[in-house]
Amino acid sequence: MKGVRAIAFLGGGRITGALIAGLRLAGYDSPVVVYDRNPRKLHTLGREFHAEVARDLKSAVERAEMLIVAVRPGSVAGLLDEVSACGAVLRAKIGVSLAAGVPLRKLRGRLGREVRWVRAMPSPVCRIGRGLTALTFERNVTQGERRRVREFFARVGQVIEIPENQFDAFTAVYSSSHGYHALATLAKVAQDAGLSRTTALTAAAHALSDGIVYWRQSGKALDDLLREAVTPGGIAAATMSAMDKAGYARVAASGVRAGIQQAKRNARG
Repeated sequence: MKGVRAIAFLGGGRITGALIAGLRLAGYDSPVVVYDRNPRKLHTLGREFHAEVARDLKSAVERAEMLIVAVRPGSVAGLLDEVSACGAVLRAKIGVSLAAGVPLRKLRGRLGREVRWVRAMPSPVCRIGRGLTALTFERNVTQGERRRVREFFARVGQVIEIPENQFDAFTAVYSSSHGYHALATLAKVAQDAGLSRTTALTAAAHALSDGIVYWRQSGKALDDLLREAVTPGGIAAATMSAMDKAGYARVAASGVRAGIQQAKRNARG
């Protein structure tokens, strides 16, 4: 398959692994090339997901029909400088950045004017085909290119297109870490109330996961489901009321604000 055009990932970290796993699960059998300085990451991706390991940055870039930048925000500028300096013949017309907080204006022109940029924010849950990816495009990205990028990420879950000025808030809110954090917290409280760890996790996971699945599949309004589940004078009503009085909404808002501020720091880096 050497020489065949491919999706090329620059960076072999967790989100790259999750995306490739989701693509393979969805039956995507086209070539995927990965470049990373860490040989252990490359070995794992090659062994588990049949990704092709690029011997160097230049060879990865020259194979790319779509170039996906999957490194930490603080490493993006340096990586793009390396791409420019490596002497590769850049055939890709689309660059996709997965770096949280790094705006399009900091990507534009870094690899020449012919490369048009997209920001994508995929969830690690794309590993099992249940991801959520937000996209925002430079104005000069063609309709055909937009469709191609949407279709690529749609293989691993839902795709939405939002204005770039909403990206930081989306990034702070959509993370699966909210679910894991809530699960761990609720289960710990349940254990403290006397449940075994297994029962506490089972009960908390049902409350968070299965309830939300029902909301998704039923088509019912969230307010209607809250009224249905929280009977006046009942245990759920007392629980929710106490949580609200303790500042549940205030805590969530504080967390989201902190996430947005971190995204803005990434943009300045």
